[in-house]
Amino acid sequence: MIEKDQHETARNSGEVEDMKQAEASQVRAAQSDEQAEEHEHEGPVSSSDLGPATDRKPASQRGFAAMERDKQRAIASKGGKAAHEKGTAHEFTPDEARQAGKKGGEVVSQNRKHMAEIGRKGGERVSQDREHMAQIGRKGGEAVSSDRAHMAQIGRKGGEARGTH
Repeated sequence: MIEKDQHETARNSGEVEDMKQAEASQVRAAQSDEQAEEHEHEGPVSSSDLGPATDRKPASQRGFAAMERDKQRAIASKGGKAAHEKGTAHEFTPDEARQAGKKGGEVVSQNRKHMAEIGRKGGERVSQDREHMAQIGRKGGEAVSSDRAHMAQIGRKGGEARGTH
């Protein structure tokens, strides 16, 4: 009997929520109709009544898209937290996350200009670390100097250059 009461309560609470949403939707629709009626009595609207064209946002920049980025992020964050609390949020498995990252990386890496920019920034940052650069140079010098034939060739070229002066 208790289980039946719990199911009935859950069903009723869902119906109450649906009713609240429907009422809110009706209120918004009524307000929209009232605003439309007010504008009908004003006569035709000319483009000069709307102000300069720069005051109006294009269709793609209304609502959420027109908000400042920080405000969008705050709203999205609240939505994400609510979804997690409610238990309806999608949580990636490690494999799904790996696949998504790979897909994103493939798309980004197709932009050669962007990748060149990233490489330049990374190179500039690394080259500012003098100790790190010295370590790289030492490793390179050790690797090259172990190749005796290469070192002999460098020596001959150096000797030839000095002899021509």
